[in-house]
Amino acid sequence: MERFDTVIFDLDGTLLNTLEDLMDAVNYALALYGLPRRTLDEVRRFVGNGVKLLVERSVPGGAGHPEFDRVFDAFRSYYSVHCNDKTAAYSGVLELLHRLKERGYALAIVSNKLDSAVKELNKIYFNGIVDVAVGEREGVLRKPAPDMVNAALRELGREKGSAVYVGDSEVDVLTARNAGLSCISVLWGFRDRKFLEEKGASVFVNDPAEIEKLLLNNYKFQVKRL
Repeated sequence: MERFDTVIFDLDGTLLNTLEDLMDAVNYALALYGLPRRTLDEVRRFVGNGVKLLVERSVPGGAGHPEFDRVFDAFRSYYSVHCNDKTAAYSGVLELLHRLKERGYALAIVSNKLDSAVKELNKIYFNGIVDVAVGEREGVLRKPAPDMVNAALRELGREKGSAVYVGDSEVDVLTARNAGLSCISVLWGFRDRKFLEEKGASVFVNDPAEIEKLLLNNYKFQVKRL
């Protein structure tokens, strides 16, 4: 079988720990309209399906709240300026990406975060390493639809048969499955192993170096279909 030559990464919870900045943006927007703050654990459970759903889950009454649109606009405005206040790459991630790049792997990020924030964070942390970064934007369905993955592969000029997907959530498991890619689930992110196993994940890593070992051993993963 053909070896993997392309790795597509999720961003939040996989490459970057963005949780505190997301929580701060959510709580800033909620406070503007007198709404109760959310804890870090609540925000951890709410992320994964795009920032609009994050805010919808955070606002009492969700999208039906009369101030929802204003809260969402406040979140977007705040986060666009403060998306990197407390964010940091997970330990070992930069070393992994450098090594994969040196070995000739094509690298991409696909994220349900706003496209502008994805590109900005990629530029800050992975400039010259990660070739393509795709975020939520008009005309491209967000994950778990395969559209973002397909867009990244087109930009890279690579085929899905030689690509593997790496993420930390149930959304990532579904995204890989919908795109027809093998999936590696990381255990340092926003979901635990038991939860991911219940959602169909089958290949796990505890630290970034394990990803390189799997790829170098030409490991092929079965795409689990439920």
